[in-house]
Amino acid sequence: MTSCEAMFTANWVSPPGETIADLLEEKDWSQAELAKRLGYTAKHVSQLINGKVPLTDDTALRLERVLGGGVSFWMSREAQYQEQLARLAARERLGRWTGWLDELPTRELMKAGAISKRRLDAKNKPAVIEELLRFFGVASPDEWLSHYVGMQIAYRRTREEQSDTGAISAWLRLGEIEAEHLAASKYDKARFVATLRKIRALTVLPPEVFEPQLRALCRAAGVTFVLVPALPRAHVSGVARWLNSHRPLIQLSLYGKSNDRFWFTFFHEAAHILLHGKEAVFLDELVGDRLESVQEREADEWAQDALIPREYINELPFLRSKGAVRAFADRIGVHPGIVVGRLQHDAVIPRSWMNDLKDCVQLQSPAVAESG
Repeated sequence: MTSCEAMFTANWVSPPGETIADLLEEKDWSQAELAKRLGYTAKHVSQLINGKVPLTDDTALRLERVLGGGVSFWMSREAQYQEQLARLAARERLGRWTGWLDELPTRELMKAGAISKRRLDAKNKPAVIEELLRFFGVASPDEWLSHYVGMQIAYRRTREEQSDTGAISAWLRLGEIEAEHLAASKYDKARFVATLRKIRALTVLPPEVFEPQLRALCRAAGVTFVLVPALPRAHVSGVARWLNSHRPLIQLSLYGKSNDRFWFTFFHEAAHILLHGKEAVFLDELVGDRLESVQEREADEWAQDALIPREYINELPFLRSKGAVRAFADRIGVHPGIVVGRLQHDAVIPRSWMNDLKDCVQLQSPAVAESG
């Protein structure tokens, strides 16, 4: 290792001029002497040593001839120095962006493993912001605001509470990241329609059996399906959206929910993909008071008909016992919990009846605690 390389290894944070100054001292040269040898003015050499002017390719070649070290060594010194300056400037900017953290479910993203767990104190906040920028794939909070607030134009909500841009954007981004790691065929509408008939048959299976088959069937039809734990304040059970012009995504957050709600939400989102174009982002919360729209009513009706076809609905008022529900569900090929959910929705039976016929659907990934 040459003396230049040793200095570079030890002092990479410092400007290249410090290495030049150290070599001048080693050689017992003045700056004026170096200026003569390099063919520069004394003023330029002084600025170079003090980091006031950048070290160019031509300067690196001259330094190699006069001081040694190699062109690549001097250019690496300059590049790393400029990188360090940029990072210091970025850190100052990060310190001014701490208010952005109040808009995001930062702690929940830590719990989900999306960003590193840290205390949210003044010392750590710049690093947390840096990770969040990487998580969202944006250069600054301004770009996050531009992208996700702009994206709200495409939102179609089913609840007034779905107004927390930070929570919604974080949940959507978690789905995007998972989708990025999943291969999918080109979307084929006819194949997806046929696939949904096969998927309906999966409703009788337990979650650990149907989930991988559900993913595979969707993928073969060109639809990406992901399960992402709910985030507080997002108030979203599912979303239907197009990641690009040829890749639809169905994303559900039904952690710990009953299978009747899971399947209805899935078929509801599938209806949006089939019926309602590629521009809108349908944010659906199918519990409680909902904002009605033509598109939501169409998706509701499509999902209801897909699970319990219309030719059977006249039989529903007569299903007053568990035995009758089981027999009916077996005959039409769906899980009895789905029939119970429909009976409760139509007020044929109280919501407290027959819930033991439903199964619980759990996400396989760690849950994010829900609140609100």
